[in-house]
Amino acid sequence: MTDTTPFSPEKCSRLIVKIGSALLVDPAGAVRRDWLEGVVADVAARVRAGQQVAIVSSGAIALGARRLGLPKGGRASLEDAQAAAATGQIALSHCWAELLAAEGLTAAQMLVTLDDLEDRRRYLNAAATLDRLLALGVVPILNENDSVATAEIRFGDNDRLAARVAQAAGAQGVILLSDIDGLYTANPGVDPTATLIPQVGAVDARIMAMADAGSASGMGSGGMISKLEAARIAQSAGCRLAIVSGKVDRPLSRYAETARGTVFEAPRAATARKAWLAGRLTARGRLVVDAGAAQALADGRSLLAPGVKGVEGRFARGDVIEIVTAEGVLLARGLSEYDAADATRIAGLRKDAASEALGYAPRSAMVHRDHMVQL
Repeated sequence: MTDTTPFSPEKCSRLIVKIGSALLVDPAGAVRRDWLEGVVADVAARVRAGQQVAIVSSGAIALGARRLGLPKGGRASLEDAQAAAATGQIALSHCWAELLAAEGLTAAQMLVTLDDLEDRRRYLNAAATLDRLLALGVVPILNENDSVATAEIRFGDNDRLAARVAQAAGAQGVILLSDIDGLYTANPGVDPTATLIPQVGAVDARIMAMADAGSASGMGSGGMISKLEAARIAQSAGCRLAIVSGKVDRPLSRYAETARGTVFEAPRAATARKAWLAGRLTARGRLVVDAGAAQALADGRSLLAPGVKGVEGRFARGDVIEIVTAEGVLLARGLSEYDAADATRIAGLRKDAASEALGYAPRSAMVHRDHMVQL
């Protein structure tokens, strides 16, 4: 069931605000301080009204690149990006702490990696830290730890990070401040007939087809595709997400007045474990299933061995795996009841044959419905 009441971010007890590099840093690589002071004033007003706010802030690489004189905004190589991030993050954190302190607020810094939120135990630790900081009235400033992230193991954009932070924090809303004021039917920079879509339900193939992967500024790492992927993650946690223009002064106040943007509605939240599974960006392997198994999953049933036609990857029992069709369509994500070797032995087999192949009585399912989330 989807909540159809209008989205009012100021009414969320917990709100996550994401700010991209193109908004926070000017083309010369300096902080747009006047604009940022307006954002901080908006945040301070929300906190004084009793709201808990966390901020996901980009900008470290852009700031560090300027200080180090690195080409291409610090993105010429992974090593340059890591050095720029390490240099720029301290300047970025200082700026946030100084401006929030001027409003009587305390800032905290949290740098996270993809693994911090993909590993269940580390995810719970991060969630506990966020919860305590917000309960104390602190404004956490989060960013991906780009100084140690690699090309293979990283979020790659702060849109998806913001959605995962919202999940961990138990937030009710996410605002992505962007250089565009929402999702359009086509790229408005190319198609003059493109129109703004004020409200979106499920992020399906039709919605994804409207996205443009580019970042208009050249400074950021995301685009509309990353924002739609963030919306999917937020929706899995029952959290609404809005794409809003940040190219105005006091953007949070402006959005409260005009409601101009795109809101992605959310159904009722899944259980905490299933929301974590749905929001994951990585998996250890895949089970390829036939049409009968796909229908069983759609009916809310567990995945049984006879419906599995292929096993991919190297995984252990309890690892997160994806369940896909023969065409590669992602159906679900869950915790495997078998390691990859045993899963391969019993794929396609019924109970008696599976017992003989394994040498022991097989478990009730390859992936149990209680440890699975449909996507």
